[in-house]
Amino acid sequence: MDEYEYDRTRRREWLAGRARSAGVDRRTLLRMLAAAGVLAGPELAAADRAAAAPAPAGPAPAGPAAPAPAAGPVPGIVKPLPPEWFIPRGTNAEMRWDTLRGTGTGTGTGTGEAGDGTGFHTPVERFFVRNHTSTPLIDPATWRLTLHGSGLRGGGAEFTLADLKRLPGTRIDALIECAGNGRSFYATQQGQAVPGTPWQLGGVGSAAWRGVRLGDLLRRAGLTGAAVDVLPVGLDPEYHAADGTDLGRVRRPLPIAKALDDVLVAYEMNGHPLPADHGAPARLVVPGWVGIASIKWLGSIEVAAEPLYSPWNTDFYRLFGPDHPAGGSAPLTGQVVKSAFELARGAVLPAGRRTRLHGRSWSGAAAVREVEVSWDGGTCWHRARLHDRPRSGGWTRWSLDWAPEAPGPYELRARAVDRRGNTQPRVATFNREGYLFGAVVAHPVTVA
Repeated sequence: MDEYEYDRTRRREWLAGRARSAGVDRRTLLRMLAAAGVLAGPELAAADRAAAAPAPAGPAPAGPAAPAPAAGPVPGIVKPLPPEWFIPRGTNAEMRWDTLRGTGTGTGTGTGEAGDGTGFHTPVERFFVRNHTSTPLIDPATWRLTLHGSGLRGGGAEFTLADLKRLPGTRIDALIECAGNGRSFYATQQGQAVPGTPWQLGGVGSAAWRGVRLGDLLRRAGLTGAAVDVLPVGLDPEYHAADGTDLGRVRRPLPIAKALDDVLVAYEMNGHPLPADHGAPARLVVPGWVGIASIKWLGSIEVAAEPLYSPWNTDFYRLFGPDHPAGGSAPLTGQVVKSAFELARGAVLPAGRRTRLHGRSWSGAAAVREVEVSWDGGTCWHRARLHDRPRSGGWTRWSLDWAPEAPGPYELRARAVDRRGNTQPRVATFNREGYLFGAVVAHPVTVA
């Protein structure tokens, strides 16, 4: 269940030739890892020798092909993206934080009013979109979820959407966040250029998800004690790497322990059927893991009695740079502590009048314990009032009153501390891909 230990073990097994590469031939994946700096020197030579060796004993279960989207892929994003709600970012759409003022779909487990009707969950129509390619339109009436593989007895199982809805349902609140959320601040705040989608802080969202526990589906499909890994596969179009290599559909293995713990096959989001951009007809929700694990547009799940390895394992979600090991850091696990104001960057506020500042803070490691706000460049900090009972896996809303006396430019700052003592530094440690930006973000406003 621990992502770091799981990925470290899988990588060792794959390099030694004991794990199967799911969907990409071994030599191609070796070449890509070497180009990314993940493999070098003796490790690369040993892996190359393993690639030339005979495959591990035992058949690799092919399973039935994932069903194709009924209506074919639709370029880009389906839902409207009004500029007052979103910042378009290629195949993605970033939520504007000020859109959460006065909106929402629930109150969560609050300990006080957040003010102005702001809800705990992100409204579906304003939830950020992260696509590797484009949103497919899939007919829910003909959609099927196929479970297959050597970790199941018999021929596996197939479920329609109606089948899922007839099973006992579970509701969870869970945060989903892109590993690169906050990436743009490496450049704009620290002067360090990084590639990838230039997210500010809007690559995150919280929702109430309803569906069936993955563990229940696995048991109904005939799970055996030999099962090791579970490989969910999405139905979005094939993804091509920068060098043109076709990596196939997005997929990422999970250890059987995690799959049996808290993973959800979700078909509802905030009380409504999943929209196309958020994984309809059904998706995975993997609490506590980086967003790539929560596969959208779920089409098939392989349950394997042998270790599995995929391009979307965290070898491509590692930290590289001068402050990290030459071969990259340990695989990414949860997110770092972050805080965001529910206020437009560059907003104009009145001088001599009280303004109530609102925001949200969250951590991938533990519940948020405390939030402080500064309006003088971080010299003095003022404790904010928390409006939700802090809990792991979600964010905490907060507010603080400020009455600026003098007009002029200001930079607001917010920082949080979680229950494990993790906090937000002044400067984030650089990494080449711009992941896990967790430093205090300067939020410019003008007082007039």
